Amino acid sequence: MSTENQAENAVSEEKNAAPKEQSEKPAKTAPPKPSKPKSSVIQIHPEGERIHPKKAEGRFAKLRIAAVLATQFVFYVIPWFNWSDRQAVLFNIPDRHFFIFGLSLGMGDLIYLALLLMICAFGLFWWTTIAGRLWCGYSCPQTVYTEIMLWIDNLVEGDRNKRLKLEKSPWNFTKIRIKATKALLIFIVCAWTGITFAGWFVPIRQFVPDLFAGAAGGGAMFAAAFYGFMTFFFAHVMREKVCLHMCPYARFQSAMFDKDTLIISYDTERGEPRGARKKTANKEDSGLGDCINCTMCVQVCPTGIDIRDGLQYQCIGCAACIDACDEVMDKMGYPRGLIRYTTEAVLKHEYTDQDIKKRLLRPKVVGYGGVLLAAVIGLAVGIATRQTMQIDVIKDRGVMVRENTQGLLENSYNLSISNASDKTQIVTAEVSGLEDIHITGMPPQGIVVPAGQLVSAPVQVNVPPEYAEKGSHPIMFTFRYRYEGQPETEVREIKEKSIFIGE
Repeated sequence: MSTENQAENAVSEEKNAAPKEQSEKPAKTAPPKPSKPKSSVIQIHPEGERIHPKKAEGRFAKLRIAAVLATQFVFYVIPWFNWSDRQAVLFNIPDRHFFIFGLSLGMGDLIYLALLLMICAFGLFWWTTIAGRLWCGYSCPQTVYTEIMLWIDNLVEGDRNKRLKLEKSPWNFTKIRIKATKALLIFIVCAWTGITFAGWFVPIRQFVPDLFAGAAGGGAMFAAAFYGFMTFFFAHVMREKVCLHMCPYARFQSAMFDKDTLIISYDTERGEPRGARKKTANKEDSGLGDCINCTMCVQVCPTGIDIRDGLQYQCIGCAACIDACDEVMDKMGYPRGLIRYTTEAVLKHEYTDQDIKKRLLRPKVVGYGGVLLAAVIGLAVGIATRQTMQIDVIKDRGVMVRENTQGLLENSYNLSISNASDKTQIVTAEVSGLEDIHITGMPPQGIVVPAGQLVSAPVQVNVPPEYAEKGSHPIMFTFRYRYEGQPETEVREIKEKSIFIGE
């Protein structure tokens, strides 16, 4: 039994045992305890109910809008760009070839994709160590598409108070009309998002008309439907629950944080004790801090936390609370910055806000930055020095050696030629290593290899019997290649070793 229940039972027993005269006297009750600010926060976002954040306006809100527009321009628009008569960015998984503007990567170039992923990972770690979870607040797909859904909510249903009122209202024609309009807009956004996603892996200019004509491939249609549904599920249905309960990044971000990491912080010394007051009230006379306990910082938070309780892993660094608090401070005539980007060390008075830049070159930042720089340099050097043409000479083991109609010894080979560039290339070949050796089976103009394609070409090498004794003899293939349309003087060479079997 709890202490409160025991106290209530004791009071009840005393009242029953007391005389009637005494029972008529009013019982003494303890004065009600003042409600804690946290209780109002709980009332703002009841547990188990959808969070309806209030629309925030300010410098960080404008920055967040710019980030959403920039990321979605890349996602929605880039696949429609053309580059050298093909889609500018295309990850052709069935053909195992990736095109990124002028860069063409095949299966042999997976090392560059690995380096690119390393750059993304260490770039995120490095940036998080410096400035916290800005990736989550401005560029994370979950945040971006949730923000888009909130734009639709505000457009159709209105701001937070109107949405809450609509949720509590009974179902009627007006409510059905509003909900249907919002559902239609959300469906259009999610469907087009799924179609665009599939367009990164198949030619989008062909996929879109084929989709509406019912002639699109099953794999692409599944990718579009799956990504569209997941956009609807995570961004509209789940929303803040993904950040609160599913995101792994929130769990290990503490490994990158330190006392010099920029985080969104509430200045407790300045804000406490908090309390409501009139705009004309003198805070010095009331003995209160700058926080008026308006809970606006909670109402605009997309994850529903109270930043005044200190940094929590649920904070995604969107800075909506800073915009809301700055607006309130302006109305009250108080200086801005009650909630601001700062460091733990500043709040502990180890140094001032002006000295934050001096703490950037600390060991953790330098470590992540060094690995990031090494990965960037490795990727740049690798791409700059890589050969766009790869040729493998494969000896035909089915027929080791045979005599042709001209009385020459003949060995058969298969040339595997991969063009990793974004332009068609022409390949010619010569062979050396034995006297009077020559190659046959090559087209007179050379082998034409389209951009990003793998071509196999069978060829034969002939040698007079007197120059090829029984056994294996080392030979050398010399391949010369150039871009289609280039003069023959601008050629490059590749040499490949092989063997010739004599008898």
